[in-house]
Amino acid sequence: MAFQEKQNRFKKQQEKSASASHNGRTSAPIKFSNDTERLQHVNSIRKAPVGAQMKRVINLLFETRKALTIEQINEACYVDMKANKDVFDSMRKNPKVKYDGERFSYKSKHDVRDKSQLLFLVRKFPEGIAVVDLKDSYPTVMEDLQALKAAREIWLLSNFDSQEDIAYPNDPKVPIKVDDDLKQLFRGIELPRDMIDIERDLQKNGMKPATNTAKRRSAAEMQGISSKPKPKKKKNEITKRTKLTNAHLPELFQNLNNS
Repeated sequence: MAFQEKQNRFKKQQEKSASASHNGRTSAPIKFSNDTERLQHVNSIRKAPVGAQMKRVINLLFETRKALTIEQINEACYVDMKANKDVFDSMRKNPKVKYDGERFSYKSKHDVRDKSQLLFLVRKFPEGIAVVDLKDSYPTVMEDLQALKAAREIWLLSNFDSQEDIAYPNDPKVPIKVDDDLKQLFRGIELPRDMIDIERDLQKNGMKPATNTAKRRSAAEMQGISSKPKPKKKKNEITKRTKLTNAHLPELFQNLNNS
């Protein structure tokens, strides 16, 4: 039922009550129905600032991902763009909204709607694409990003400067050749013995460490647990029991000791 019709019905109830009281008849007190509370709620929404009403409509379009007419929007979230030209004009110009002359729909930065399209998009950006630009693509996009990461289809790495995640493609069909000079340089690097020193070096080179050893040791000391690193035995060669890092360069470990 239209808002105006419900308002008229409410007024008639009041007039009927006043007439009965005037004629001396006793009538039961009128109980306000849920409809009355709803009308008050609708009225408060339509009197809200333009920006607040736009936010309601954009949230509706984002959650439903459907193209809706003005009437459908009014029925769903009580924003009447027929009666409020300011809201209507602002919605038409909003960069997050698409209007085809009849219906409004949500407009994400990248037009992807499922996991396969998401992977196809990420592979178009070998230099990486910001996750913040993908978040509004469709409701389950963040879960799909994590699923693609678990399947080793993409990498999700943090940008040290902006603290934002970047999605990189991990296409196995793309061959990666490592120069011999780089391999030799890699083999010649001696890592610090203490993880704190490693984390500090990573930060100096603009990378975000995946661990926080200082914080972990501090928490351990508060609980009375010894946090001193165990002394490491010096090894002259790699054995099968050695924990291999850099597994993406398997040629480094071709000379494993069989012991």
